[in-house]
Amino acid sequence: MRKREQPARLFVAGHRGMVGSAILRRLQGLASASGATLLCAGRQELDLTDTQAVDAYFAAQRPTQVYLAAAKVGGIWANNTYPAEFIHQNLMIETNLIHAAWRHGVERLLFLGSSCIYPRLAAQPITEDALMTGPLEATNEPYAIAKIAGIKLCESYNRQYGTDFRSLMPTNLYGPGDNFDLETSHVIPALLRKFDTAKQAGAASVTVWGTGTPRREFLHVDDLAAACVHLMALERDRYQAATQPMCSHVNAGTGVDVSIRELAEIIAAVVGFTGEICFDPTKPDGTPRKLLDVRRLTELGWTARMGLRDGLADTYAWFLGHRDALRG
Repeated sequence: MRKREQPARLFVAGHRGMVGSAILRRLQGLASASGATLLCAGRQELDLTDTQAVDAYFAAQRPTQVYLAAAKVGGIWANNTYPAEFIHQNLMIETNLIHAAWRHGVERLLFLGSSCIYPRLAAQPITEDALMTGPLEATNEPYAIAKIAGIKLCESYNRQYGTDFRSLMPTNLYGPGDNFDLETSHVIPALLRKFDTAKQAGAASVTVWGTGTPRREFLHVDDLAAACVHLMALERDRYQAATQPMCSHVNAGTGVDVSIRELAEIIAAVVGFTGEICFDPTKPDGTPRKLLDVRRLTELGWTARMGLRDGLADTYAWFLGHRDALRG
């Protein structure tokens, strides 16, 4: 008699962050239909930088799949100010979780990285095999190095132990649950908050960092969550057929980019700010352009669905619903 398969136990590491919470929302409906158990642990319950604590958690909870969305993240200012924290904490988190997943027989793991892993002047759009072909953007090099290490950890465990650990590298993300702190946030939440504050104050202008010329690609976090679940559901043979053992990561994006100037103009329109938009060229621009080649993910059966304006409107609506709490 064939042994009945046990329901999956899905651990979302970093479930309170923007990415992790979006993955959790996506999984909740699927879990209720399949009988799967969703596992989450807050920082007070589990310190992901603590090797022994992570190992004990895996031993007790026995997850069968892991979504590794936990990370220390931030914008240009935060990366420049706290480089040691960005490389150390991210290395510890991914090392502990990936090693524990192997030790405790996790069937499948998805490591979430970032498009900042690619060289600053990589040919556009950026293909997966551009990894480690040139110098990184200096403003976030420590974070990028940690994320590259995460990819190589997954590949190394796959090669040596036969694990099924996968890596997804999203472009710039935004959406509900984003960080709207002006000192540590990325460009979209920072601009949404700036323009909203200016609108409320009746300000005549808003100043945006840099020249406005760099081009960026943006993916709504709910689209990313859908991509994560899709990628995890693929049979191993199909995933491996689209990747290589030492270039196993997959880009996630829309395949479309806009200039920071265009982005600021769209955000101003979404917020309803009608004043002047100024640019401060004394502030850093970061990478000149960063557009991902998403053909590998398309071949694996997934494409983004949410347009930028609609995604920004959705994010701004979330911000308005949480504005008072964010000010606190």
